[in-house]
Amino acid sequence: MSAPVTGKKNPRQWIGPAFLILLAGITAAALLRDLSLPQLVAAIRQFNPWYLPAGLALMTGYVSCEALCIWQILRRFGHPVLFCHCLGYSFVGFYFSSVTPSSTGGQPAQIYYMGRDRVPAAHGALGMLLIAACYQTASLLWGGAFVLLTPEVCASMAARLGPLMVFGAAVMIALTLAMGVMMFLPGPARSICHGLLGLLAGMRLIRRLEKAREALERQLDEYKKGSACIRQNPGLTLRVLLLCILQLGLLYSVPWVVACAFGLRETGWLQTAGRQALLTLAVCNLPLPGAVGPAEGGFLSAFSTVFGPALITPAMLISRGISFYLFLPVSFAVTAAVHLRTGRQTRRLCNLTSGLTKRNAPQP
Repeated sequence: MSAPVTGKKNPRQWIGPAFLILLAGITAAALLRDLSLPQLVAAIRQFNPWYLPAGLALMTGYVSCEALCIWQILRRFGHPVLFCHCLGYSFVGFYFSSVTPSSTGGQPAQIYYMGRDRVPAAHGALGMLLIAACYQTASLLWGGAFVLLTPEVCASMAARLGPLMVFGAAVMIALTLAMGVMMFLPGPARSICHGLLGLLAGMRLIRRLEKAREALERQLDEYKKGSACIRQNPGLTLRVLLLCILQLGLLYSVPWVVACAFGLRETGWLQTAGRQALLTLAVCNLPLPGAVGPAEGGFLSAFSTVFGPALITPAMLISRGISFYLFLPVSFAVTAAVHLRTGRQTRRLCNLTSGLTKRNAPQP
């Protein structure tokens, strides 16, 4: 796997960010075409800026919950990683998931950087698979809870976003079942991996098939050990699931903080968070970077009765700014720092290995 972030000039690494910027620009032009700049400024002035740190704290907690999940899983697998390194992996995942057309687009990058920290790829992949399965399960649990607790909110949103909500729930259920098979049934997982390897060899993308099979078998052996560790420690899965539930609760609370900042306290947390949970369920699996476009349009539809026509667009801009756009440059900076740190570590290890090889080489 090539490095997701490199110091070399590689135009391909800017395709995702460039497409995201283009998509965000088109979305902004479409959503703001009927709102003048003075109207927008006047509405934003009603926002109490003292609530902004609260919103940013929610998102910091959101990223930290995933870092804590990674830390617990890797330590259970026998890798004494530092929590600050796990926090870096979490920011890496946030960044690459935001600039790639997939909600799980950040996981290959996370596994890559874990590998640079000498975590076997099989353990990194299995850990991220467990987190993804628990995250999807937590999303379904939150969605089901809000359907039961706020049926009026669900009914109003179903009239506009019903097909997307059904699609999102169906995709999540299918992905969770597939991840469960991969985690807890190593036999089928092995068959799938060998099938994919044969397919790649048939497409001539792999030239040394036997060498690739040997490498795959080594990783599958590590994967099997990790899978057994998960099965033997059900408390680990439960802790990760609870952390994912907390993580999503923090994310769903951002619109409520924005509503409080505008002085709109008539609608409680339950109704506001419920709208965000169902909206996230509807748009998170769409093949667009960060769900840009549908997320903004869906917010205008879902929260129109909460903020009213005068404040709905400014509220959408601030809410998405807190939960997505402001964290993009932060996550990019952390990703660059992780790349530089692991790069220096890899070079030191290579130099050490090279020195040992020369020292142990037979003298003429």
